[in-house]
Amino acid sequence: MQRAIDHIRKSLKGLYEKRETESFVFLILEHLFRVDRKAIILNELPPVNDGDLAKVENIVMRLKNFEPIQYILGETAFYTLPFDVKPGVLIPRNETEELVDRIVKTYKGSNLKILDIGTGSGCIAIALKKFIPDAEVWATDVSKTALEIAESNARKNNVKVCFFLSDILLQKEMTTARFNVIVSNPPYITEKEKGLMEKNVLEFEPHGALFVPDEDPLLFYNAILKHSTGLLNENGQLYFEINEAYGEIVQELCRSFGYKAQIVKDINGKDRFVSAKRIR
Repeated sequence: MQRAIDHIRKSLKGLYEKRETESFVFLILEHLFRVDRKAIILNELPPVNDGDLAKVENIVMRLKNFEPIQYILGETAFYTLPFDVKPGVLIPRNETEELVDRIVKTYKGSNLKILDIGTGSGCIAIALKKFIPDAEVWATDVSKTALEIAESNARKNNVKVCFFLSDILLQKEMTTARFNVIVSNPPYITEKEKGLMEKNVLEFEPHGALFVPDEDPLLFYNAILKHSTGLLNENGQLYFEINEAYGEIVQELCRSFGYKAQIVKDINGKDRFVSAKRIR
């Protein structure tokens, strides 16, 4: 086991920051051998055979190609819950946990109806249902692959979410149901920002879940707001994750549709969310 740990560290040195490499060590050993972090830190390690070392080597080779560790292991954690992730769905981010946490703290114990638009792996919808169990949660995506993964994740976390296929960019009505809350983490990175992105994101994560045209950075927010007039109940609430460069513009767009909107910063002090209440 110590040979495996040393091999991971040596092979990835210079490719990743030391802290990230140590995170890989923990994740790989937990995934392959069910060894917890305490045992690793205390060096209470079980022996492994050559076949186990080959599994470690396979993961290391993929990491050297900058494939995301979440795709390699096929799993990740989000808001303390386990999720399966595969190419075709976006890997859940820490910022999105903040969005979920804000909604959970606002509505915990409430009996309400929530719609998650662009659900991907289902992380937002499933976490909301898990921690607001009295809520009725619906979730939609344009990708059949994403919905299959989301449905599997709902079963994994023992929650019931109503998933359905739809394209928010189409003009036709998505559903006749009405909701108290709509939440969305839509694509919001402009094409011109690709040069700032890490290789593991650009080469492996689905571009359709990440990028919008430079000439129309608010494409999805505008579409969601247009649909929201027929989806939200009176005094309904919208929650958006946003590109930090467009906070004020998204806020003004919400206001133009009859919402009282505010920008919310993330833990790093960046404009990351817009909360908007329907007032007309």
